[in-house]
Amino acid sequence: MNIFFDPLARMEYQDAFDYYEVQEEGLGERFRRAVWAAIEILEQYPQIGEEVRPGIRKILLRRFPYKLIYAATDKGLLVIAVAHGRRKPDYWHERE
Repeated sequence: MNIFFDPLARMEYQDAFDYYEVQEEGLGERFRRAVWAAIEILEQYPQIGEEVRPGIRKILLRRFPYKLIYAATDKGLLVIAVAHGRRKPDYWHERE
């Protein structure tokens, strides 16, 4: 399955990685692994996430307060947002 990141989602991913890496060396890498572990699950079971809007789902990351907002399409998996679970919960709606 092809994985695509919305450009803003890619920036959110990189910002979170950078933030965690500054907090503790190696923590950014653990965040990266958590993101890709979730993506691997979605590749096998794209409908597993909770539907938050028609055609758009979310999956929570393990050990980090983030969620992936995504859509499974005929072209692959589109990550719409890498959203912090406790900040502006619906800010990504305009990206649909």
